[in-house]
Amino acid sequence: MTKDLSETGWNFDNSYARLPQTFFTSQNPTPVRSPKIAVFNKQLAASLGLNIKTLQSEEGAAIFAGNNIPDGASPFAQAYAGHQFGHFTMLGDGRAVLLGEQITPTGERFDIQLKGSGRTPYSRGGDGRAALGPMLREYIISESMHGLGIPTTRSLAVVTTGEEIARESYLPGAILTRVAASHLRVGTFQYGARWGSEEELRQLADYAIKRHYPEIEDDENKYLTFLQEVINRQAMLITKWQLVGFIHGVMNTDNMTISGETIDYGPCAFMDTFDPATVFSSIDREGRYAYGNQPNIG
Repeated sequence: MTKDLSETGWNFDNSYARLPQTFFTSQNPTPVRSPKIAVFNKQLAASLGLNIKTLQSEEGAAIFAGNNIPDGASPFAQAYAGHQFGHFTMLGDGRAVLLGEQITPTGERFDIQLKGSGRTPYSRGGDGRAALGPMLREYIISESMHGLGIPTTRSLAVVTTGEEIARESYLPGAILTRVAASHLRVGTFQYGARWGSEEELRQLADYAIKRHYPEIEDDENKYLTFLQEVINRQAMLITKWQLVGFIHGVMNTDNMTISGETIDYGPCAFMDTFDPATVFSSIDREGRYAYGNQPNIG
């Protein structure tokens, strides 16, 4: 249900939802049985202009679980493609819903996404849910990366759902609230190029430029400049990964942002002993995304 929760500090805009519907599907999260807050990032909440006291209550748990939709939010799942381990495929948010964009007291814009919020049209047979362990892992590592000064998505909260999900065994379910400069991915542009029109792709590019690179909007060849700027940010990001021994593990194009933030903390880790061949993904048997290969993949 949608409820006026303005006292919580939410101040939503929905600029992405004004793009052609090629790039998303509107839908609400799937409610859960008994949401409870497992961890809440007070510092991040304050910087976003949110009411910390209210959001630590049952009311906050209901929002972070997707049971209550804040006033002004316009939930949807994004469509994108992925160049995954050398193979191209159509993808999308199979277990995530983006509530909208929080406008902070200083005028900054951040996506607020619920990860593990249920099935979407892009789930491809998955249950759309997430287990508590991996969501806590993303919370911890993303906040560690932020502390190290490395551009990254951040984690506002993790809630348990009161439900179990089936993996190798039954595990407690959870939902992560992820905060990002945006969830525009390299794969979003691949999706537009493959399944959208040229005009829709142009609208996506104009949107990305206005949101992340406004200083180049008046360039004579702004799309080429845009490409160069994205390359520069990706290069700077991967350089910082290399300096701290961070191994992303799944540098598929659906896991690489246009903004130059680290996103999607799956089989990632920090290298304990220096070895360029170190891999932290069980499915990366050929070492495609090994530590020493990350610059080449970028």
